[in-house]
Amino acid sequence: SRIARRAPPGALVWSGMDESKPLKVRLTFSVILVGVSLLFAAVVTDHWAVLSPKVEEYNGTCEEAHFGLWRLCTKRIFMQEQGPKEKGCGPISLPGEHNCSYFKHFTPGQSSEIFEVTTQKEYSISAAAIAIFSVGFAIIGTICVLLSFRKKRDYLLKPASMFYTFAGLCIIISVEVMRQSVKRMIDSKETVWIEYSYSWSFACACTSFVLLFICGIILLLIALPRFPQNPWETCMDAEPEH
Repeated sequence: SRIARRAPPGALVWSGMDESKPLKVRLTFSVILVGVSLLFAAVVTDHWAVLSPKVEEYNGTCEEAHFGLWRLCTKRIFMQEQGPKEKGCGPISLPGEHNCSYFKHFTPGQSSEIFEVTTQKEYSISAAAIAIFSVGFAIIGTICVLLSFRKKRDYLLKPASMFYTFAGLCIIISVEVMRQSVKRMIDSKETVWIEYSYSWSFACACTSFVLLFICGIILLLIALPRFPQNPWETCMDAEPEH
């Protein structure tokens, strides 16, 4: 049994690879925290999409809107004559009267005609609910990783990786629901909006999906047990004979 458990030169490299596992987990977790931060930023901010109406006359005011998962913000902008290719209202960075209100279906008593008249209620509720699931999965995954840093709790890395992957999938589904919502508003004859653009909150959500989904898979690969590449590795793991 002593001969079977003697470590050959190749086993030293294998042991070194095991020792590098905590470093890999920490590096992957650092990137995941960036994705989680972007996820929270996308969920709580109101710059997913910007809507602007057609401008017939200049030297007047026009109303542009931007919205997120929870609120709709409108801004009255004083327009000046633009170039021939610029026919919409904006940009929204121009100074003007700013007003924000939560969607009526989230806070009874508030009004949001844009979403109620064009039946965007279902889209808004669906996108918000799926985003909440994404945040929940990200929080549970982070708790699992933090607990795995304690000794003999590496098994928590596997569920953590799955939670992060689910969080990425949920936020990209929410992005697609929001995209369909914007498209429906633009195509509807009941609204004055003719132009739209996706803003930085939308970009945060998309980037969060990429980081959480890819790093979730990487974390799972790190957590999986390593298959022996040499016959003596299996012998080394065997129980000693009595």
